[in-house]
Amino acid sequence: MAVNVSDLKQAAGDATQREEEATVNAGCHIRRGRLWRVVGVLAATSALALSGCASNTEGGGGGGGGETKTTTAATAEKVDAIANTVPEPIKSSGKLIIGTDPSYPPNEFKDPAGKIIGFDVDLMNAIAATLGLTPEYRASLFDKIIPSVQGGNYNVGMSSFTDSKKREEQVDFVTYFKAGSAWAQKVGAGINPDDACGKKIAVQTATVQDTEEMPARSKKCTDAGKPAINVVKFDDQTAATSAVMLGQADAMSADSPVTAYAIKQSDGKLEAAGEIFDSAPYGWAVQKGSPLAQSLQQALQHLIDSGAYKQVAANWGAENGMIDKPVINGAVS
Repeated sequence: MAVNVSDLKQAAGDATQREEEATVNAGCHIRRGRLWRVVGVLAATSALALSGCASNTEGGGGGGGGETKTTTAATAEKVDAIANTVPEPIKSSGKLIIGTDPSYPPNEFKDPAGKIIGFDVDLMNAIAATLGLTPEYRASLFDKIIPSVQGGNYNVGMSSFTDSKKREEQVDFVTYFKAGSAWAQKVGAGINPDDACGKKIAVQTATVQDTEEMPARSKKCTDAGKPAINVVKFDDQTAATSAVMLGQADAMSADSPVTAYAIKQSDGKLEAAGEIFDSAPYGWAVQKGSPLAQSLQQALQHLIDSGAYKQVAANWGAENGMIDKPVINGAVS
């Protein structure tokens, strides 16, 4: 998920449009839910405990009565040497304030009870534990997150942001994952992403698919004398996916793990259209020049070395996007 924020001028206080706050505590808990296959791997959608918990229990199926499976939870504990690098105002507060758009499953979304969960959430929980902080998630519209990080309302922007050169002009990023873009269509629709001229394509507003991919593809169409792509924009990814399911759009484009998840959840109504393309790093956004970037980088490297990062990825079927060395501002374009 990516956004071109260079034209976002409003003050962060005005930009913030919170739907709710969800504070994730660091205690042991067991979460019951369904099992999903994401990026072709069967994985449990457990919210991993930050420390002291040994397992999470997941119920198979959607309506109850399914097979129960248990997954080993990743654990993370405070590492004083890393926690001491956290900027003093954040350290003194004891909290890490995180802005996120929880409409992008499986990375960040709400469970039936309204709690914000997902791969990104589990990983950030472990990061916060390593830093000796309590994560506090604040739901926001996607395109308001980076301005709010700039303005100091959020310590971290965590919403499947693709680290890009344009966005590095606004904030710094700590890379933590790698994903591409992928299309989905109704089964048998025959959509070709390389020749979708005149088709209705659903995207989430302000994502890289909206700001970069669609304009480039549409220009290619018009340059060839063909009709432009009819880009149908939605405020959240769930609505974009639903538009394809309901026949309001011919196909959708989103980050590859999100598209894979949507296909899996469609009960056979959706299928892939084309291959994964344009792989790029995800990054956590922090204020430009903030030493918090180094703290996050060190915490993630610790989780990679300890194996906790791999466990989080495995629990969500996200191993294909794992990295072995986080960097600050690692944009490839």
